Amino acid sequence: MSERQRLQELLLHKSYRQGTFTLTSGKTSDFYVDGKQTTLDAEGSYLCGRLLFELIRQHPQPIVGVGGMTLGADPLVTAVSLVSYLEKAPIPAFIVRKEAKGHGTGNFIEGKSNLQPGGLVALVEDVVTTGGTLLQVIERVENEGFKVGLVTTIVDRQEGGAERLAARGYPLKAIFTREQLIGQAAHP
Repeated sequence: MSERQRLQELLLHKSYRQGTFTLTSGKTSDFYVDGKQTTLDAEGSYLCGRLLFELIRQHPQPIVGVGGMTLGADPLVTAVSLVSYLEKAPIPAFIVRKEAKGHGTGNFIEGKSNLQPGGLVALVEDVVTTGGTLLQVIERVENEGFKVGLVTTIVDRQEGGAERLAARGYPLKAIFTREQLIGQAAHP
């Protein structure tokens, strides 16, 4: 079994739920992918880190950091950074806060001092619906002087997020689309 197939098994067992759910975007859905149930599992974390690292490694230009919005991206950025170190191609992690730090440095970005100023970074997210969270992260990261070279996710729900990001010049690379994960195409 490939690492991707094993991750799919874990996601379906630990993270996928059917029912009626309100998503971060405010939309309601008949299914929910609680990514943290997989990304906080030891094997799930490792597999997410491996597969996201492979997407990042394929980028034609060197990526100097991997980050995302707290809390969903926290285990992912750590996993990718650890895997990159084990693969002898270390990529530092950074975390984007929802609100600027209220004391000390007042930073929106934690781990910034480990990054090359103006460097090209990759962003990760566990699940993408509308892309709103990623657009917020992109704005904060670029306001700090970094360039976003790659945007990745574990699951693209296929509900407009990839199109919204692409329209702004940030193509989304997903390990799984909704259709690949659960065998259903999205419908409006």
